Amino acid sequence: MSAPIRSMTGFARVHKSMEKTEITVILKSVNHRGLDLHFHLGADLDPVEAAMRGAIKRAVLRGHVDIRCSLVQTGDGASGGLNFPLFRAYLEAFRQAAAEEGVNAQPDLNQALQYPGMFGGAAEQEPDPEIEGQVLAVLEQALETLNRFRTREGAELAASIREQNRAIQKGADEMQQIRSEALPAFQKRLQERLRDLLGNSVVDPQRLAQEAALLADRSDIGEEIDRLKIHSRQVDEILDAGGEVGKKLDFLLQEMNRESNTILSKTGGIGDLGLRLTDLALASKAAIEKIREQALNLE
Repeated sequence: MSAPIRSMTGFARVHKSMEKTEITVILKSVNHRGLDLHFHLGADLDPVEAAMRGAIKRAVLRGHVDIRCSLVQTGDGASGGLNFPLFRAYLEAFRQAAAEEGVNAQPDLNQALQYPGMFGGAAEQEPDPEIEGQVLAVLEQALETLNRFRTREGAELAASIREQNRAIQKGADEMQQIRSEALPAFQKRLQERLRDLLGNSVVDPQRLAQEAALLADRSDIGEEIDRLKIHSRQVDEILDAGGEVGKKLDFLLQEMNRESNTILSKTGGIGDLGLRLTDLALASKAAIEKIREQALNLE
C-alpha cells in the first residue's frame, strides 16, 4: 500500500477537559521548503516542548507549522482562583527590574492577570509526567486531525496533477507522430531554398540528400520527445509511490520544462508541421507550470 500524499496546508484544533487540567492544542501548517516548527507556549509548557517537537517530526515531514498550546490546571481546590505564588513572583520581578533600571512605574494588573497560569492554581516549574502525557495525547489527536485535512487536500492536488500529466503524454504522442513527417518537410524546404539560390543550375541529388539529412538531424526532436514521455511516466510513478513527493516532482518538472524548451527551439521553418509542434510544446509548458504550482503545496 502506497504512503498517503499530503498537502502542506492544514489546520487542527483539539480541546480536552480532564479532572485537573484543560488542554487546548492548535496546529496550523503552510508551505515551506523544509520542516519549520514555531512554538507559541506559556512558560508552564516550556519543559514539554522537546517531547512535542519529537511527536510533530514523526507526523509531519515538511511545512511551516505554528503550534499553540494552553494548559489550565483546575485541581488542588483552587479551581479558577488566582495563582498567588505566581502573582507575587510577577510583582516582585517587576519591582526589582524597575528599581535596578531607575524606572518610576507601577505594574499593570490587567497585564499580570493575562499571564499564562495566573489562574487555576499554582503553576509547577516542571509538569509532572501525568500532565506531560496528557499534553502529548492531545497533541497526537491534533496531529491526526491535521494529517486527515492534509491528506484530503493532497489527494485532490494529486488528481489534478495526474490530469495535467495526461495532457502532456497525449501531446508528446502527437509530437512523435508529427516528427515522422518532418524529414520530407525539411527536404522540401531545402530544395526550395537551393532552387531560389541556384536558379537553373543543376544540384547534385546526393549532395542534396546529405544536406537535407544533416539539417534534419540538427532539427530532430526525437530524443527530446522520448525524454519528455519518460519523465511524464515518472510523474505517475512518484504519485503512485506517495509519501514525500514534492521535492521529487520539482526536480522532474525542471527536466520536463527543459525538454519542451528545446523542442520549441527546433520547430521553426517547416510550415504547418512546425506550427503544430510549437502549439503542442507550448501546451506542454503550460501543463508543466500548472503541475509545478500544485506540487509546491505537496509535502
